[in-house]
Amino acid sequence: MRLLLAEDEREMANAIKMVLEHNHYAVDVVSNGRDAYDWAQNGNYDGILLDIMMPQMSGLEVLSALRREKCDVPIMLLTARGEIEDKVTGLDLGADDYLTKPFAMKELLARIRAMTRRKGIYSSNLLQFGGLTLNRETFDLGYQGQEVHLGSKEYQVMELLMQNQGILIPAEQFMEKIWGYNAEVENNVVWVYISYLRKKIQNLGAPVVIRAVRGLGYKLEEG
Repeated sequence: MRLLLAEDEREMANAIKMVLEHNHYAVDVVSNGRDAYDWAQNGNYDGILLDIMMPQMSGLEVLSALRREKCDVPIMLLTARGEIEDKVTGLDLGADDYLTKPFAMKELLARIRAMTRRKGIYSSNLLQFGGLTLNRETFDLGYQGQEVHLGSKEYQVMELLMQNQGILIPAEQFMEKIWGYNAEVENNVVWVYISYLRKKIQNLGAPVVIRAVRGLGYKLEEG
């Protein structure tokens, strides 16, 4: 799952980014509102975290502009402001949630899960396919009582497959969603992580395969 974080306080941005990446999110960070607006328009994000007080454009201005352009990506406002009026303004402009600094990182993670889950197909943190389960809180892949823990990139690849069951996903989409536009990696890195996941699924004994279709991409199948 890919997130955009717009936060002009460097230490805060680094701390949030570290926590999010530790919890298997891919994160792009920008430090002003203009960049936040541009990246949100051009990026393929599952969620956006916007600080309200930013140079060039405020978080509220970015939020308002994105919603005017029919951007439906879930957006959470992060701010030191605690007044009711600011919360009401943000929510009325189209924010999905609002978190006042300082906040506990556990609460931030829980709110991100809830915010992104509302937009998605699934109503729980347990994704399932053919008896295979992916726990979005523990990052474990399971089948019939057996579980194996996934590394960050393994989890992100598997989550994308689970969210698009039976749909062919091009390698380029994995690259964009997980490694980002500026990543200095080759497309074959996707194949490497697909291979890791195939072995883990096989070791679990699950009747699920990751099918590769030459030149088109990868998809989950029961078999």
